[in-house]
Amino acid sequence: MSKDQRKKILILMINMFIAIASFGIIIPILPSYLVSINQGGMAAGLMIAIFAAAQFLFSPIAGKWADQYGRRIMIIWGLAGLTLSMFIFYASDFIWVLYFSRVIGGIGAAMLVPAIFAYIADITTFDQRAKGTSLVSAAMSLGIVIGPGIGGFLADYSLKLPFLVSALVSLAAVLFSVFVLKDSDAEKADPDLALTMTQSESMFKKIARSTSVPYFLPLVITLVMSFGLLAYESVLGLYLDNQFNSTAKDIAFMITATGTVSVIVQLFVVDRIVSRFGEIGVLIAFLGVAAGGFLASLFASSYVMFFGVSLIIFLATSILRPVLNTLISKLAEGEVGFAMGMNNAYMSIGNVMGPLLAGILFDINIIFPFILGLLLLLATLVITAGWQRSRSAKQARAVEQ
Repeated sequence: MSKDQRKKILILMINMFIAIASFGIIIPILPSYLVSINQGGMAAGLMIAIFAAAQFLFSPIAGKWADQYGRRIMIIWGLAGLTLSMFIFYASDFIWVLYFSRVIGGIGAAMLVPAIFAYIADITTFDQRAKGTSLVSAAMSLGIVIGPGIGGFLADYSLKLPFLVSALVSLAAVLFSVFVLKDSDAEKADPDLALTMTQSESMFKKIARSTSVPYFLPLVITLVMSFGLLAYESVLGLYLDNQFNSTAKDIAFMITATGTVSVIVQLFVVDRIVSRFGEIGVLIAFLGVAAGGFLASLFASSYVMFFGVSLIIFLATSILRPVLNTLISKLAEGEVGFAMGMNNAYMSIGNVMGPLLAGILFDINIIFPFILGLLLLLATLVITAGWQRSRSAKQARAVEQ
C-alpha cells in the first residue's frame, strides 16, 4: 500500500475505534442504570433491538446516499447521529426518550459503517481489500474491548458519567473527520459493491432471493449465532447483578477480557485451524463448543465459573464469525457483494430478535435466555452436520461420474 492509502486507512480506523468504543463505554453500567429508573430485562433487550432494527431498516437508504453524496459526508453524519444519540441518553431518564435515542444511534450506525467499508473499497485494489477491511475490523474489535473497560471505571464516580464521556468522545470523532478526512475517489470503487448498493431491489426482496442461493444455510447460521450471542450479551449484566451481585467494574472486566480473547484468536488462531480442518469442519466443531458453553452457563454457581463459561462462548463465536464470512464468500461465486450484504442483513435480524426475546424471557425466568440459546445452537449443529453429509455425498457422486 502507498503512504496515502495507509494514512486514509489509519483515519478510518481511528473513526471506527472511537465510534465503537464510545458506544461500548455504556455497556457495563446499563444494567445498573436501568434498575435505577425501575426498568428490567425487557428494557435491556429493547435498547439493543431498537438500535439494530433502525440500523437494519435504514441501511439500504444509507448505502445509496453513500454512492450519491460521497463516503466522507456519510461518515460525518453517521458519527453526528451517534453523538446526538448519546447526548439525549445522558440528558433524560424517561424510557421512551431513551428508546428514541437508540433509533437515532441506529440510523447513525447505518450511515457510518457501510460508508467506511465502501471508502476502503474506493482506495484499495482487489488484492489489497482484504487487508484494508481487516484493519478497520481490528479497530472495531479493539473498540469493543477498550470501551466497556473505560465505562466500568467511570461508573465509580457517577452512574451517568459514562454517557457524557461517550457523547464527548463521539463528538471529537465528528470534528476529527470534518478537519482531517478527505473524500475518496468513487470512480475506483468495486463495481460489484457499487451494483449491490445501487440496486432498486428492496432489502426484503433481497432476503427472499437469498433463500435460494448455495450459501443460504451459512446465512441462517449467521442469524442464529447473532441471535444467541446478542441475547446472551443483552442480559449478561442483569444476570451477573441478580445472581452474583456483580458491580459495574466486574461486568466491565468480563467484557474486556472476553473481547481481548476474541481479538487474539482472530489474529493468530483462525487462519491456522481453517487451513488444517477446513471451514465446515471448524464450523461444526465450534458450534458444538458454543453449545457446550451455553449448557455450562446453566450450572455456573459463581462469578468466576460464569466468567470461564463466557470465555468459552466468546472464544467459539470469535472463530465462527470469520469462518462464516470466508465460507459465504467462497460459495458466492461471482456475487460476493450481494452475499456479504445479505450476511450483514441476516446478522442484523438476529441482533434485533435476540435481545428482544431474551429480555422477555429474562423477566419470566433468568435462565430462559440461556436455554433458548442452547436449543438454537443444538438445532443449528444438527442441520449443519446434515448439510455437510449431503455436500460430501454430492461431491462423491460427482467424482464417480
